[in-house]
Parts: sequence; structure tokens; C-alpha cells
Amino acid sequence: MYNNYKSYFSYPYYLNTQRFYSQNMNLDYSIHSYRNTVNMSMYDQDIEEEYTMFMDYGPEPYVVDMEEITKENNTFRTALWTGDYLQLTLMSIDVGDDIGLEVHHDHDQFLRIEEGQGIVQMGDTEDQLDYEERVYDDFAVFVPAGKWHNLTNTGNTPLKLYSIYAPPEHPHGTVHETKADDDH
Repeated sequence: MYNNYKSYFSYPYYLNTQRFYSQNMNLDYSIHSYRNTVNMSMYDQDIEEEYTMFMDYGPEPYVVDMEEITKENNTFRTALWTGDYLQLTLMSIDVGDDIGLEVHHDHDQFLRIEEGQGIVQMGDTEDQLDYEERVYDDFAVFVPAGKWHNLTNTGNTPLKLYSIYAPPEHPHGTVHETKADDDH
């Protein structure tokens, strides 16, 4: 049930979104500035894209449109949800760049491509990546524990994907703005 004295936000992960007041839901929606946000007009879409920020919502219950939020992410890696046994990260790989060759000895990994194209490589050793597949929008990649792997963006736009680790790979709240910020 709606609380008549509480305001509701249409999208909590946008800055300065319309604020709806339930007592006059259809009449009053206005923009308010809040601490830690940029004071901007709701009509300035370019600045909104630049300042879209995400946080780690784990381990609390959380529901989100994964396709939308993945495409909005512009960081190399952002932990969106970290629990005790599972972690979801958003990634944006620049044109011609890659995730970086890596192996996870104690957990499996799932990658979902939401936008873009690339080549995924896997193998038993870092110098013998004998499995290679092209991936596109809506492709899923399953990486077994102990497999060396890499994903390279071969398209002309950033490769937008999300990754699920079980158990978590990165500390709660991890944000790597660029690949250079990654601690690997």
C-alpha cells in the first residue's frame, strides 16, 4: 500500500529523477537536488548518462532490469550485488580491449553479453587457449573453475556485459572505472 506522506522515485539509480508524491500522484512531479548528486535538469540527458552511478546492493534483496542497467554502465567493472556465495558485476569493455587473461581456481563464472560483440577464449593453461567462440548480444558464456579465459571486444562500440561469480571474486563495493584500476 502506498504511504500518502512518502515520496516515490521512478528509477532509484538515476540522479535527480522525477519524484512522485502519492497524495497527488498525477499532478506533482518535480526535480529535487539531494546530497551527493549533481544539480542538473531532467532534460539534460547527456549529463545524466555521464553521471549514472551504481552501488553494491548486496546482501540485501534486490530486483533490477539487468538489460537496462548493464547497457547504462560505463565502468570497466562495478560490483552491483555481493552476497556470501554469489556476486554480480557490470562491465563495459572498450573497443579493441579485453577483460584480461585470468583464471579462477575456486569458482565458476557466468558472463552474459547484453550489447556488442567479441571473442571468448578458454583453455587449461594460459599459453594454450584452444577453445574460441564469437559472442554477440544475448550470448551466455560459462567458465568452469580452473579454466584460463579472456573476452576481447571485436566490435566498434563498447561491449556491455554482466558477470556472475560463485563465490564472489571482488570485495563488496568494487568499482574499477577503467581496466587500469583493476587489481589483477
